[in-house]
Amino acid sequence: MRSLDRHRDAGAYALGVLDEADRFRFEDHLGQCPGCVARVGGFGSATAALALYARATPPAVETVAEAGPVLLDKMVSGMERVRRGGRRRWLCAMAAAVVLAVVGPGVVVLGGSGDGAVRLDARDAGTGVSASVTASGHEWGTALGIEVRDARGPRVCELVAVGKDGSRQTVTSWAVRAHDTAATTTQSAVALRPQEIARFEVRTVDGTRLVAIPMR
Repeated sequence: MRSLDRHRDAGAYALGVLDEADRFRFEDHLGQCPGCVARVGGFGSATAALALYARATPPAVETVAEAGPVLLDKMVSGMERVRRGGRRRWLCAMAAAVVLAVVGPGVVVLGGSGDGAVRLDARDAGTGVSASVTASGHEWGTALGIEVRDARGPRVCELVAVGKDGSRQTVTSWAVRAHDTAATTTQSAVALRPQEIARFEVRTVDGTRLVAIPMR
């Protein structure tokens, strides 16, 4: 997939369907575009749902055909329209839209009532970054409410879920403006269930850990 407008590649990048060359070009663009950072981060629920589907699909099940550029463009454009209609509705509809587009009708991935929400708070005295994560368990993974305070921008940060087995899943990412003392708040999800999570980490995109939030 090639695009003259790198902004339009945000959805394809988040879903992991860019080829190696375009992925490299988009990552170069991502470091200079806070808007695309926000777009990529917003696909956290969709990528979590797809990861859950991949984990739950038996090896003997035939994988579906790769979505073509026309389907991907329609899917990403449709999710952008839903996003403008409301953040909470966007998160649910986006995950459902991607799962249906990939696995077809009749396959139910999301569902089930959530466990009681747990609020986790942490602050790192060295970096000055504080974070709160509200985690609610579901059959498909963990829904997250995220609030981060970081006044040492500009920089691009991400929230990473670290599993008890050592695995890592990037939940979402965002841009921190210079001298911005306001909290960054968002909602996302991860395919790991609460009992599978050891901690969350706020990191810069170059790998520097800013604060760790242990899961209890």
